Amino acid sequence: MKFIQEEYENTYEEKKSKFIAHLMPYEKFHEVMNKLKEKHPKGRHFVYAYRYLNEFDQVVENSSDDGEPKGTSGKPSLAVLAGSGMINTGVIIVRYFGGIKLGTGGLVRAYGDSVNEVLSKATFFEYKKLMTKKLICEYSELSKLEYLLKQESINIRSKEFTSEITLEIELSQNEWEIFLPLLPRNINYN
Repeated sequence: MKFIQEEYENTYEEKKSKFIAHLMPYEKFHEVMNKLKEKHPKGRHFVYAYRYLNEFDQVVENSSDDGEPKGTSGKPSLAVLAGSGMINTGVIIVRYFGGIKLGTGGLVRAYGDSVNEVLSKATFFEYKKLMTKKLICEYSELSKLEYLLKQESINIRSKEFTSEITLEIELSQNEWEIFLPLLPRNINYN
């Protein structure tokens, strides 16, 4: 599964109709929809699709044809997101009608193509479920431990300095299993 961290936009034209696709992280979906409705008051349709993981790691999907013939716009847009393995991502396509009817097949192709084109502009990140672990070390061990974490590309979320140092790290289960044998014996974890 893949996700994005910023917004992308692309305009696709088909028989004088404009399809302006906006791709965004899911948490910005409602904010972007409101902005687009203000920015494009003459836009005929605001078709959308999104996919995200809920708190139970289940994929939640939704789409809307927003007045286009049933099944010709929202579902094809969602199918492109799902087919490309996108998660925690939304797309909104603003359509300006160009005067020429595209037919149901034409609409399906136009919406699918507009989502594919905006996806081609995006930078993707691989999704992995992260967990946190705490590493406890002596002051003299800190630089070695930080070096090791950097070598393994493991993110340090926080450092707490008391009589010893506690580092809170963030990594996947698989990364933890690979990292554990590399950890010096005198470093405690939980």
